[in-house]
Amino acid sequence: MGATEKVVNLYKPSTWKEKGLKWTIGLFIVTFFLLTIVLMLYWSNEPEQFDVNNNAKYTADKLGVKVVNGFTTTATLSHLVETLLDKSGGFTENDRMPPGVLLDNMPNWEFGVLVQARDMALALRNDFSRSQSQSTEDQDLVNAATKLHTDSQLWILPPAESQYRESVKSLNKYLKRLADTREGNAQFYSRADNLVDWLQLVKKRLGSLSQRLSASVGKEQLNIDLAGDAEAKQSTPSASSRYIKTSWFKIDDVFYQARGQTWALIHLLKAIEKDFRPILKKKNAMVSLRQIIRELEGTQQAMWSPIILNGKGFGFVTNHSLVMASYISRANAALIDLETLLQQG
Repeated sequence: MGATEKVVNLYKPSTWKEKGLKWTIGLFIVTFFLLTIVLMLYWSNEPEQFDVNNNAKYTADKLGVKVVNGFTTTATLSHLVETLLDKSGGFTENDRMPPGVLLDNMPNWEFGVLVQARDMALALRNDFSRSQSQSTEDQDLVNAATKLHTDSQLWILPPAESQYRESVKSLNKYLKRLADTREGNAQFYSRADNLVDWLQLVKKRLGSLSQRLSASVGKEQLNIDLAGDAEAKQSTPSASSRYIKTSWFKIDDVFYQARGQTWALIHLLKAIEKDFRPILKKKNAMVSLRQIIRELEGTQQAMWSPIILNGKGFGFVTNHSLVMASYISRANAALIDLETLLQQG
């Protein structure tokens, strides 16, 4: 009997160690899982809107210069890119480890902001900073636009974040030269034709978003690719009509890309209002611009649903994509009116 008790006692410590190890591993897994969920929720918070005029003043103070024409628009672009890099969780689109790799909505929001940032960087490089088509490109703006077009999925050698950070540095160099009245080797030309060129690109972006959002319920669409020109041709023939529907797996992606693009556009249009004020007043177009901003602000209302609902058009369940498309379509219609005023007003 004593021998049996001795054998049992010999195995008790080992049993307790095994149980303790299992409890430790289990506790670590649960803690890691809960921490991942908390970080995912925290990192999914969209950044708040900022005041473009206050941001311009802050940037000018930081650079030791004064706010001049074009400063607000460029400083707004710079801050948009900085927001992508410095918000909670940083830039997550190229993450390869949890919790970033598990996120879905925030990476699409980031890509939406990045699309508008790239478009504005190109507008600065090609239009706003040049007096005419034969003028020389500003090298800092060339660098900024090039770095911003780095693949957003790139995570190593070099990571996308480092390239976007370099873009911000180039924009700040341009800002410092822009405000230097002694050199005069950097300019921002607030002209109606320059603004129209950028607005035409914005119009196409919004039109594309509206179509992709509306396709959440599926629709039969006639082919109007060559409408309006009897002599127009295309590379290969197309069907007279086609059924368009956004995949169920892509609906939330399109929604948050649209939300990111409109968030960025709100700030860029407010900056344009400041830098192009004389032109807008002369064309009596200030109200039109503000109407566009107001429509876009409707896209930023708080989301109370944990998922993007996709009910039928007049069904029992709401359709968030159609609501977003409605705001964007109205903004696009006002954008067309603004473009007409600038060209003909």
